[in-house]
Amino acid sequence: METRRVGSLEATVAGLGCNNFGTRIDAAATERVVHAALDAGIRFFDTADIYGGGLSEEFLGRALAGRRREVIIATKFGKPMPDGQRGASPAYVARAAEASLRRLGTDVIDLYQLHEPDPSVPIAETLGALQLLLDAGKVREIGCSNFSAAELREGSESAARGGTARFASVQNEYSLLEREAEAEVLPECGRLQLAFLPYYPLASGLLTGKYRAGRSAPEGTRLSAGRYAPELSEKNLRIVEALRAFAESRGRTLLELAVGWLLARPAVASVIAGATRPEQARANAAAAGWTLSPEELAGVDGIVPPEE
Repeated sequence: METRRVGSLEATVAGLGCNNFGTRIDAAATERVVHAALDAGIRFFDTADIYGGGLSEEFLGRALAGRRREVIIATKFGKPMPDGQRGASPAYVARAAEASLRRLGTDVIDLYQLHEPDPSVPIAETLGALQLLLDAGKVREIGCSNFSAAELREGSESAARGGTARFASVQNEYSLLEREAEAEVLPECGRLQLAFLPYYPLASGLLTGKYRAGRSAPEGTRLSAGRYAPELSEKNLRIVEALRAFAESRGRTLLELAVGWLLARPAVASVIAGATRPEQARANAAAAGWTLSPEELAGVDGIVPPEE
């Protein structure tokens, strides 16, 4: 599978988002999904300490036992853990990293990401703490998530002033149905040469092909109930049907369009779609094979206009 750079790392263009591990699926099911992803060529796995209250990291570490050297593991810190601990203070960065290393069963985190900005801590202090982890060989690259363009610039400038490592990547929401990142963040990634990792690349499942206008959501799916259910709006389903027709007219699936369209963005390094079943991991990996032409990209813009 093709790879793209995340700092010094080489990430496969299809990655695996691990937010379902420890929440929607147990350790045994996690192992089946991870092994299917590996068999399909996926070598980039993205998790976070908050997913499943630490269980995602634990289950992922177990599933990768014996194959750790084959993969890149990305995890995140900073959001509230079950014990209430959170943030980006130097003391907490050190504790959170040690806890993630322990749960993952590894001696190094390939990409360690600040999950969200912490306005109570100067970014220079956080970068200093992350530099200590880099110096100790506990982390290979650092990244951030949910940062604005202004916050990315501040981080880059702070790193330059302080002589610390700078973020190699940013992970924000981006999909055919959520294009806000195009307004400022993606251009800033180009200027700073940051890798962009889109989360919710399939719009919480809307772009997988399982949801159809005029039909009830399949039982047990993410959008069938709960806080994601409002995503099944008439407007979204109308757009999804148009995108499906566009893809099928070219002998492709909606899933292939969702993934291939993201990979057409130069800053995007890996599409980290989640999976709860092995067949989903295999489908996500296969979907990375469509390289959209300029004419096809323009056709998509006609259905889902870019952010102004």
